[in-house]
Amino acid sequence: MDGAIFVGGGGEDYATKQGLLLKYANRHGLVAGATGTGKTVTLQILAESFSAQGVPVFLSDVKGDLSGLAKAGSASFKLHEAFTSRAQKIGFDDYSYDAFPVTFWDLFGEQGHPVRTTVTEMGPLLLARLLELTEAQEGVLNIAFRVSDEQGLPLLDLKDLQALLVWVGENAKDLSLRYGNVSTSSVGAIQRALLVLENQGGHKLFGEPALDLADIIRTDIDGRGRISILAADKLMGAPRLYATFLLWLLSELFEDLPEVGDPDKPKLVFFFDEAHLLFDDAPKALVDKVEQVARLIRSKGVGVYFITQNPADVPEDILGQLGNRVQHALRAFTAKDRKELRQAAETYRDNPRFSTEDAIREVGVGEAVTSFLEAKGAPGVVERTLIRPPSSQLGPIDPGERKALIDSSPIAGKYETLKDRESAYEVLTKRAADAAKAAEQAERRETEETLTLREFNAGRRYTGSENDAPPSRRRSRKSSDEGFGDAVLNVVVKELKGTTGKRIVRGIFGSLFKGR
Repeated sequence: MDGAIFVGGGGEDYATKQGLLLKYANRHGLVAGATGTGKTVTLQILAESFSAQGVPVFLSDVKGDLSGLAKAGSASFKLHEAFTSRAQKIGFDDYSYDAFPVTFWDLFGEQGHPVRTTVTEMGPLLLARLLELTEAQEGVLNIAFRVSDEQGLPLLDLKDLQALLVWVGENAKDLSLRYGNVSTSSVGAIQRALLVLENQGGHKLFGEPALDLADIIRTDIDGRGRISILAADKLMGAPRLYATFLLWLLSELFEDLPEVGDPDKPKLVFFFDEAHLLFDDAPKALVDKVEQVARLIRSKGVGVYFITQNPADVPEDILGQLGNRVQHALRAFTAKDRKELRQAAETYRDNPRFSTEDAIREVGVGEAVTSFLEAKGAPGVVERTLIRPPSSQLGPIDPGERKALIDSSPIAGKYETLKDRESAYEVLTKRAADAAKAAEQAERRETEETLTLREFNAGRRYTGSENDAPPSRRRSRKSSDEGFGDAVLNVVVKELKGTTGKRIVRGIFGSLFKGR
């Protein structure tokens, strides 16, 4: 299909080709369906098709199955006959087995190149989501980021943020006067959340060298787009970390890529598997950010495809922006399931040949209800579609093959060595060391001055003459000689202030005036 990627065959005999127009591929999409209905294979054939058209792809491998994209399928595979039969049935005449250029990534650095970002690039909004902070704690985190900017304290990894939070706690009173209440309890709560994240292995996400976006927007020497596969089977043990990382990556693409309008084909297609994790218990501010990114990132030439079990997992404002849809079977066992099935069917443009709701309920494995954007971006009529078979291996490659591909990757060695340049932790540690050293020197000087003063006051032993006596003795003697007269005067003044003294004064002055 010229200017489109072939998805499968539709119509009553499945002979009508169903395809996704490349010029509208950046209008985003949805792949939905219950577990076991064929979503993973659909994701695989979409990634193959985009790569073959020279479009780079980024996807997460949640189950560990998608590494097979790097290896061609084989006639010895047990489904070989079923695949070739399906290809003939849907008119996929040039169907053949093929491997595709793949780059493996892994946040933990075990099954692919390490992928990192810095704490500063992650930002307080996403970090607060990752740490599950309250509104008050998020406010303190924002203050910490402001202090980092104002005092030139780069936040690269978790130890930088932990060190800065210690400083914020120690200076909470001064910061509260300037930015609002900074409670030590909130600082402590953030520190505990960081400890939990670190125990989950999340500290490996933060550091340098940070991911260069150009490394996921690559084409191979033969012009095919490289498929970046994020190993997510282990990462799914920390679902918030998984969802936050992918949202950060989307945000970075949105911030850094230039405007390209409506290109003939996307610059990158981004598949967000297990999309419900992004929206579960998400605060409104985060959902608003996802909506903003989804609405505007298409002008950067990026198509975003959410993969989830039920369309209801995606907020309505975002769902309305997903023009290209592949809907696998939904099961309706409860009243809630039937309601969601009906709502899913209502979002499609009706086909007079069948009931969309019935079709979504009845389609088998490898079959789906599809709707793709047509000319001028109008939604196409819904169609029952038999999804084409994959050309690459169905299922994972073995660890030895994966390692060989990682070692021969165009970016091999670029991210493997962690760099730890001077940042907030080193700066604050040096400040604390300098302050401790200055305090120690001041205490030493004070001790030395005290000892010197004591030695000076001890002086020489008194020899008899006034000039030979130590200064303290001379002052003491002089005070003794002059002090007697002062003492008498003090007594007299005290007595005169008393009642008897007042009578004496009145008597004296009375006699004087009387005589006068």
